[in-house]
Amino acid sequence: MSYREIAQLELLNALNNISSEAELNEFKDLVAHFFARKAQKEIDALWDEGGINEETIKQWGTEHMRTPYRYAARRS
Repeated sequence: MSYREIAQLELLNALNNISSEAELNEFKDLVAHFFARKAQKEIDALWDEGGINEETIKQWGTEHMRTPYRYAARRS
């Protein structure tokens, strides 16, 4: 059995014990924090390796990466 399959079973077991909306929200927060910590570790590693720096972050803040709507192009 792979780690992915084991993780799925563990999640199903945990979800099977949730009995209220409050517990569900708490569980969702725990999962969100888990992935946020993983992302932060990767970002820290990129920073330490020189893959990103202050200038990169400033550039991200000014980027416009939104896909234009198709209907807007048709109106012109």
